Amino acid sequence: MTVPMPFRKTRHRDEARQDWIEERLREARIVVADVVHHSDHMVRLACKVLVRHGQTPEEREDARLLLVVLDAKSPGRVDRAQPDREGSR
Repeated sequence: MTVPMPFRKTRHRDEARQDWIEERLREARIVVADVVHHSDHMVRLACKVLVRHGQTPEEREDARLLLVVLDAKSPGRVDRAQPDREGSR
């Protein structure tokens, strides 16, 4: 009996995926470091990446807090994203 061989070699694919993720994290950190020169939409996207994939708990928490600040800056944004439950009755 022989040992089954894996269907595909995952090493190259996994390395490429990890490189892609690291590049997105680097870009997100650049955007957050220079908030003044980026749109709120871009900063929100960068924060969501860092909240989800940040390397340290401090980095993830800082990104989460920045999202809270952005939501406070435009409070109507949250209401527009959610459907109006009272009006749909």
